[in-house]
Amino acid sequence: MSTDPWSRPSADDLRRIQETFDRDVGPNVRAAERLELSVPAEIRTKRGNTIEAITREISRNGIGLLHRGAINMEEVYVKMASETRDFYYRVQIEWCMPCDNGMFLSGGRFLPVQDQSK
Repeated sequence: MSTDPWSRPSADDLRRIQETFDRDVGPNVRAAERLELSVPAEIRTKRGNTIEAITREISRNGIGLLHRGAINMEEVYVKMASETRDFYYRVQIEWCMPCDNGMFLSGGRFLPVQDQSK
C-alpha cells in the first residue's frame, strides 16, 4: 500500500476490500446489470479538487468507485482513460461510506451529457 494518504488505491487494495464484502446480500434489485471494472479514474469535485480513484463496477446507469477521502453528495466529473482516448462522465454521487485503511466506497448515477457548444 502506498504511503501517500491521497494516492490512488491499487487493484490489490480493491481486491482486499472486495474480499470483505458479503457477496450473498439477497436479490439484485438494480435496474441495470453491473459489470466489475477495475480501472484508474479521477474524480473532479465542484470545488475543483481531483481525487485519484479506481472503479469497482459500472452499469449503464452508474458507477462504483474506491478512493481515499470522503466525497460530498454532489455532481462530480469522472475521468477514465483507455490507451487511445479519455472518457469523461458527469456523475451524481449518491452515497459515500468509509471502509478499510482510510479508503471510501462511493457510488453515483450518470447524468446526461451537457451540450459543450453553449
